[in-house]
Amino acid sequence: MDGWETRRRRTPGHDWCIVKLGLPGIAHAVVVDTSFFRGNYPSHCSIDGCGLPEGADATSAAVTWQPMLGRTELTGDALNAFPISGPPATRRVTHVRLNIFPDGGVARLRIMGEALPDWARLLARGAEIDLAAVIHGGYVVNTSDRFFGEPRNMLMPYPAANMGDGWETKRRRGPGHDWAVIRLGIRGQISRIELDTAHFKGNYPDSASVEAAIVEDESGGVSADVSTKAIADWNTIVAQTVLQADHLHALPCEAPVTASHVRLNIYPDGGVSRFRVFGVPTPDARRRAVLRQMNAMDEPELRPGLADYCAAPSWIDHMIAARPFASPGSMLAASEAAADAVTADGWREAFRHHPRIGERLAERRQSDAAQDLSAREQSSATAGTPAERAALIEANRAYEDRFGHVFIVCATGKSAAEVLALLRERLKNDPETELTMAVDEQKKITRLRLSRLLD
Repeated sequence: MDGWETRRRRTPGHDWCIVKLGLPGIAHAVVVDTSFFRGNYPSHCSIDGCGLPEGADATSAAVTWQPMLGRTELTGDALNAFPISGPPATRRVTHVRLNIFPDGGVARLRIMGEALPDWARLLARGAEIDLAAVIHGGYVVNTSDRFFGEPRNMLMPYPAANMGDGWETKRRRGPGHDWAVIRLGIRGQISRIELDTAHFKGNYPDSASVEAAIVEDESGGVSADVSTKAIADWNTIVAQTVLQADHLHALPCEAPVTASHVRLNIYPDGGVSRFRVFGVPTPDARRRAVLRQMNAMDEPELRPGLADYCAAPSWIDHMIAARPFASPGSMLAASEAAADAVTADGWREAFRHHPRIGERLAERRQSDAAQDLSAREQSSATAGTPAERAALIEANRAYEDRFGHVFIVCATGKSAAEVLALLRERLKNDPETELTMAVDEQKKITRLRLSRLLD
């Protein structure tokens, strides 16, 4: 019995297990496989899901599980496939809980759907990413041959362990060549390609080329995206290039091109261990991805993400309640409205999530993304002379002694001298006036961060 089987339950209740998904995403269907379990399969099952931040304890009693599949009858020794519909089919989940009633055996559990990465943090730096990686939602739509190796292996984020951990086709005895069509995880402008033939020494392709295209009309189904089979407007971005055995090939594009799909052609056949498509997401694709993520995330996972932009608890509460965001403009408008509901104590809590000008760590723990945002915003100020940095340290101390919180200023583009002058000027304020000014600066920071995210 190559599966999970529980002992025979003699007391009330039912058995269950919690599974962390390999990739967070949106489920479209589930398969509860009871192969080989004939007289000992569960009579029924149900599935719940939740979205949790990285490192959270999914076994905690505080976790709120949302139904994905209601209690459903199972058949023994069969692939029990069920669609996910309604609100559960729009939610991003990181964990699922399989409930079996009352006990029994399940050979395999499959959660079929599409990966939905944490685009808000992934795109925060604006750097190029591997647009085709499975961790970014890329997948192989169609291929000419998968005799020796699964083509989706090429998109895995780790190095190939051996030839079996790549894509290898059978030996071609007739005309033509092998190919694989890949839907990028996010539409972007491609700048370079990497093709790795690691472990393939006597069976690597003689040569390869890469084409790109934009497909506007997609059904959204991972396995049903058949529109790419008849794409007419493929543009060559890497001309046919001779390959080497067991080698990482860096293939610059002939010209940057925007695409939603790429086609890897190998001549005439052979094996490829890894295939990377590097580029920068287009602004429109970036906005759609971020809005979809924000609308789909569960509250426990979304709350720390929103704290990167403003950590006032009531601001976060109002932003969560304002979903779904239909557009970047509606998200920015919701932020402005949420800020109006924040109390003085709420703003002071938000201030605790900002490091002092010229420092790295805040009073409250920041995420890596928030630390990076603060560092970039303060980059001009931290580039001051040693004397200016020493003066900032002294002025920061005087400010906190007077007002009880860190100096808040939208430091983007401001030099150390400019920040120091502003700090010394605001030291003259009374506490009420200074709180108002600090709140205005926090609002500027929040709007700037959200605007950059959605640009």
